[in-house]
Amino acid sequence: MKLIKVKETKQVKTDLHPNNLHRERYDFPSLISTLPDLGKFVSENKYGDLSIDFADPKAVKELNRALLKHFYHISEWDIPAGFLCPPIPGRADYLHYLADLLSESNAGKLPTGEKINALDIGVGANCIYPLLGSTVYKWNFIGSEIDPKALDAAQDNLYSNPQFRGKVTLRLQENSKEILTGIVKSDDVFDLVICNPPFHESQEAALAGSTRKVKNLKGKVDKKITLNFGGQSNELWCEGGELAFIHKMIRESVTFKFNCFWFTSLVSKEEHLKELVLALKKARVSDRKIIQMTHGNKKTRFIAWTFLNSEQQENWRKRRWS
Repeated sequence: MKLIKVKETKQVKTDLHPNNLHRERYDFPSLISTLPDLGKFVSENKYGDLSIDFADPKAVKELNRALLKHFYHISEWDIPAGFLCPPIPGRADYLHYLADLLSESNAGKLPTGEKINALDIGVGANCIYPLLGSTVYKWNFIGSEIDPKALDAAQDNLYSNPQFRGKVTLRLQENSKEILTGIVKSDDVFDLVICNPPFHESQEAALAGSTRKVKNLKGKVDKKITLNFGGQSNELWCEGGELAFIHKMIRESVTFKFNCFWFTSLVSKEEHLKELVLALKKARVSDRKIIQMTHGNKKTRFIAWTFLNSEQQENWRKRRWS
């Protein structure tokens, strides 16, 4: 494919974390040089810039493959059709702010990467948090997943990239009604628990959300794209939506209060924060934080909580991070 020559612009996305590698606009010529297959999805948009059709799942998947290979040296990555294709810049941002949280908990010094164990709740077929977190920060990961097909796909991504052997382990959640229970073992120690919970309250709401997303991107509804856009049911919705999911996660975290330093979860709806803070007070956590993030026009955040008091936190630092 012969690319159209366009004016070089390096617009910085200042709303992303300072350590995020994706603060500049996508350099499509460089990305195509890294992954030539991306080229067939790239064309000049109405503003005269090179871009892809972000409503096309195949185009977004190729862009992700190019970004992972170009910036993170992840040479092979794939997901089955119909599974959630995550936006790499936003997923990376969560990890960078988590690193800040660890640093803040360690007198401003980021603990050595290989000493950090993280649990990713709902790792998904894309396995994106372990892949990025292990690459950028050298963290060790355990990823949990209720869908065997997604777990197999995640495992394929790990097998295809030898650098993750011994760094990332996957566990099947056999009880779809549980989150931490059945995954966290009595002798597990996690410095972080990471979670991107299902957002919608029903399959109908999830489909409506995907339809709106496609319409916003394309200006019209494309039923074929909508059916393939946005992920599997367990990735998109659960009974009660994200609020019910995080409530349950908070309740279960009480059982594992000494297995983990920081429990965290993304919270898509700001109006859910008040009720979640009340739930954390009821659970008698020692500390809680709300970390705000901005991704383009979208404002999001994650909530973090710990049951460890000051003395227990100091013992944790000495035992694990010194």
